[in-house]
Amino acid sequence: MTYHPEPAFQTLGDGFADPVQAADFPKTILRYRNDRAAKTVGLDHLSDDDWVKHFGRFEPLADNLPEPLAQRYHGHQFQVYNPDIGDGRGFLFAQMRDDADRLMDFGTKGSGTTPYSRSGDGRLTLKGGVREIMASEMLEALGAYTSKTFSIIETGESLMRGDEPSPTRSAVMVRLTHGNIRIGTFQRHAYFTDTEKLEKLVDYCLKYYFDTEMKGSAADRALKFLGLVMERVAVQAADLMAAGFVHGVLNTDNINITGEIFDFGPWRFLPRMDLQFTAAYFDETGLYAFGRQPDALHWNIYQLGGALADICEEQALKDTLAPFPSIYLAALREKLLARLGIKPKGDKVDDALLTLINNFMLKEQFPYERFFFDWFGGGASESRAMASPEAERYKGFGELCDALKGYDPARPDALKHPYFEGDAPCTMLIDEVEDIWSHIADRDDWAPLNQKIDAIRAMGEALNPR
Repeated sequence: MTYHPEPAFQTLGDGFADPVQAADFPKTILRYRNDRAAKTVGLDHLSDDDWVKHFGRFEPLADNLPEPLAQRYHGHQFQVYNPDIGDGRGFLFAQMRDDADRLMDFGTKGSGTTPYSRSGDGRLTLKGGVREIMASEMLEALGAYTSKTFSIIETGESLMRGDEPSPTRSAVMVRLTHGNIRIGTFQRHAYFTDTEKLEKLVDYCLKYYFDTEMKGSAADRALKFLGLVMERVAVQAADLMAAGFVHGVLNTDNINITGEIFDFGPWRFLPRMDLQFTAAYFDETGLYAFGRQPDALHWNIYQLGGALADICEEQALKDTLAPFPSIYLAALREKLLARLGIKPKGDKVDDALLTLINNFMLKEQFPYERFFFDWFGGGASESRAMASPEAERYKGFGELCDALKGYDPARPDALKHPYFEGDAPCTMLIDEVEDIWSHIADRDDWAPLNQKIDAIRAMGEALNPR
């Protein structure tokens, strides 16, 4: 793949972002470069020095955006509308095509203050960057549609944070996403009743992120756009649930229009099946608990519909959004069967199996990853499951075991992968996260993180061959 710049955001004109400058950091120490992702956009050839120049000092990439742009948006934060936000510690740095001919965006986190920083320092802790690597790598390996952590550069500042032992180390991160436009971007222009900008934004997204250009009315185009985003966000809900991932802050400013999981904060992977499990200590009501994530995303997509209410008729908006539950359930069925590595038998039969699994895992509060590891391939893994440390618990649910034994593997060769010769699944639980970070914080030892990334990618090759 060769580098193919395309700074399309400039075509929107004024009123969507503000030119900003990156912070002048005292140090730029390269800690992580994602060459696998870089290869997809033709930048894997960069030397470490050039990498730091572009992703630590933010010298413009060739023929790309001449200066960073802090995007303007609003958002519902825990379902309370906030008009005082925007890119407060990040910006859009560059855009280019990837090896699938998709327009990709480089967005930053921790790159300095902007007009939307409010009282914040515009910085990112190194721990926050490391956590984002772990979350995005694990989600990608599990087959979820996620942004990629592209670069982490330590910046040599000491930060004070209330949720980390402080002072703590600082970093600047670059993420690679297929679209950095958020639901909250539309909400901002709706807030100011600026239908001209809303229509421009709809057309921009249709053209550059959905490869669709509508020749109908503004309402037709907006409804087409809303339907496409609704489908992506419904699938995102299924991704979260199938991966056993709790995002933590599913606010409308954290949901992009392409349906990628991104902007990770206090995330967690489920240790055990628990619909009430929350990731954020400040989520006191459990609004974004594991089992409530589909409802949260359904609510969010209705806010996008509301932002288009000055362009489209109310009933047309409601009709466009109505399929969300059925799309979500179909996607969840598909993704759970993929996680089990089994061939579908038919919707009713498959739903009966998934109901048995759900009931078993809830009753037993079963280790989430363990189940999918033990039974990957269905009947072909019966002996593996019966040799698991959890075998006795399986034996107590004969109906479930019989149902699983009736399924054939989707890829019989997958079970020959070395991953399945191990005695435990690859996980990313909070104790592991903290242990990996402690090696970095206490001894500047990055080996455990690199080893974990290798293990995650090996799992990904077993589950979802590239």
